[in-house]
Amino acid sequence: MKQDAIQLKGLTKTYRAGKGQPEVHALKAVDLTIPRGSVFGLLGPNGAGKSTLINILAGLVTKTAGQVTIWGFDQDRNPRQSRAAIGVMPQELNLDPFFTPRAALEVQAGLYGVPKSQRYSDEILAMIGLSDKANAYARSLSGGMQRRLLLGKALVHRPQILVLDEPTAGVDIELRQMLWTNVRQLNKAGTTIILTTHYLQEAEEICDEIAIINHGEVVARDSTTNLLGRLDARSMVIHPESPAKDLPSAPGITASHRDDGAVVLSYHSQKTSADQVLEAVRGAGITIKDVKTDEADLEDVFLALTSSL
Repeated sequence: MKQDAIQLKGLTKTYRAGKGQPEVHALKAVDLTIPRGSVFGLLGPNGAGKSTLINILAGLVTKTAGQVTIWGFDQDRNPRQSRAAIGVMPQELNLDPFFTPRAALEVQAGLYGVPKSQRYSDEILAMIGLSDKANAYARSLSGGMQRRLLLGKALVHRPQILVLDEPTAGVDIELRQMLWTNVRQLNKAGTTIILTTHYLQEAEEICDEIAIINHGEVVARDSTTNLLGRLDARSMVIHPESPAKDLPSAPGITASHRDDGAVVLSYHSQKTSADQVLEAVRGAGITIKDVKTDEADLEDVFLALTSSL
């Protein structure tokens, strides 16, 4: 049985509001496990509870109730060991402007109690592409370089779990590609990756499993493939040889004209096969010039699961 990197049982966080105001329930008895060695996506709309959950894992926010186990260490019983097992790349830039990248890494390693003989600051600088900026003040770095340095700081103590909180928000394509290259290398070496992102295509491409949080509750948790399979909606776009006079008509198929002359047929693959759709097209006397099919993507699943709550 594969061990878990993270185990959450009944994790609850309630914030007290002002006088006469109701309490805010940021997390509502969340149960969640994250397997070791996985790339795990944590998705949800703004205010869903993702940041609160991450801050609890990092030891920055105190939970109201529940149990948190990180790499086998109970957070209440073994706070130092559980915190040492996790590294967090935060969404906000929180760098000392007068530290150089090398100094920032050295200080961060010292905070985690890493002996000088076991530090690997130069290797981290090379990995994040900042070797040539090792001795420049952090304030002189571009926004993208500062985000790279945040990743480096999260790695100084060689954590078994790396949390990336919206790592590519507002960054350029080059930095995004560099980041995902590093993430894949770290994961291949055994690091468990937890990713929060608003770029659903990224989660779809890189994550093995995904949990979707809404209003402080986990509304879905499954492999990326299975989540996509929850919506079996399909669309077939037919470009006819000549303008279609009649639309195809058959049970389970909805057809419509498009402004460019194409015919769009919507159906559910579990009830209607592509062959049945094409048979309906031929039955309407349409000669096909070109055909394209579209499947539901992660954004469709996300919207379907969050809009109903």
